[in-house]
Amino acid sequence: MNISILGDGGWGTTLAILLFNKGYHLTLWSAFKDYAQYLDKKRENKKFLPGIKIPKRIEITSDLEKSLSNKEIIILAIPSIYLRNILKEVKKYNIHSSIFVSVIKGIEQKTLLRMSEVIKEELGKIKLGVLSGPTIAYEVARGIPTTCVVASQDKKISKILQDIFITERFRIYTNEDVIGVELGGSLKNVIAIACGISDGLGFGTNTKAALLTRGLVEISRLGQAMGANPKTFWGISGLGDLATTCMSPFSRNRSVGEEIGRGKKLKEIIKKMDMVAEGIFTTESAYQLSLKYKIEMPITKEVYLVLYKDKPALKAVKDLMSRKRKDEISDS
Repeated sequence: MNISILGDGGWGTTLAILLFNKGYHLTLWSAFKDYAQYLDKKRENKKFLPGIKIPKRIEITSDLEKSLSNKEIIILAIPSIYLRNILKEVKKYNIHSSIFVSVIKGIEQKTLLRMSEVIKEELGKIKLGVLSGPTIAYEVARGIPTTCVVASQDKKISKILQDIFITERFRIYTNEDVIGVELGGSLKNVIAIACGISDGLGFGTNTKAALLTRGLVEISRLGQAMGANPKTFWGISGLGDLATTCMSPFSRNRSVGEEIGRGKKLKEIIKKMDMVAEGIFTTESAYQLSLKYKIEMPITKEVYLVLYKDKPALKAVKDLMSRKRKDEISDS
């Protein structure tokens, strides 16, 4: 089977290695010719996945046509802010016999569309699945046991993808709830930024536990309003991904929040980052979705105000803690 991965970030590179080790023929596409040549020569993604060797027989290219030609599976591992423009190029080629897999955790700004919706809007009627879950790339690349979820509206596609991705150290579950799986993977990044801010302010596990649990309530509220199955948010792509991203020292989104908590400005942080922290953009999208669906999401709102309106982090904490008194269960 010929598989192509569009996106040379840490996750795209990790999946290329994982699938190559299962015996598939892999092509890894980079948007940048110079970096593709660098990866092909050095066989190490020092920018996004340092210390992990890329097998020599993984084809690395910046030629999009070569990456799309005669591929049974095309995995999209592109940051959400660049996805639509790249898809406009992808649709110029004969790709409708391929199964597409989105591993992107984001919500498009302005349109507020999930990634699968953006993909279908640009590529039309294609075979599509979503892979999501608590997957720190460096851990998966090192063979640390990990679980993940494949979601598709077509059960046959879910089963095919489950069989393709599953290994002894990478266990795959299936789920029909594409909306819930995508929202869980995207919205958790907002809460991870909140947890990072807490870390940066020097708060402890009590605070992080509060943010994680009440953050899950917010995710579930919005998800149900958008048509998701509430049970999905208690699963691997919901609570599992949320816990991992809020706690892991490798989490980009938590790290961004930590820098904010220490007093740095968002623009300053972004300038120094090679990798994209999806939560930065998802925060604005999530806040706009909360207004659209009239859903109360106080943590999301405060993170938005801190990131985009320069609200002091300590003031955001004070406002969260002094909200109107409520009953926990009825408020969920």
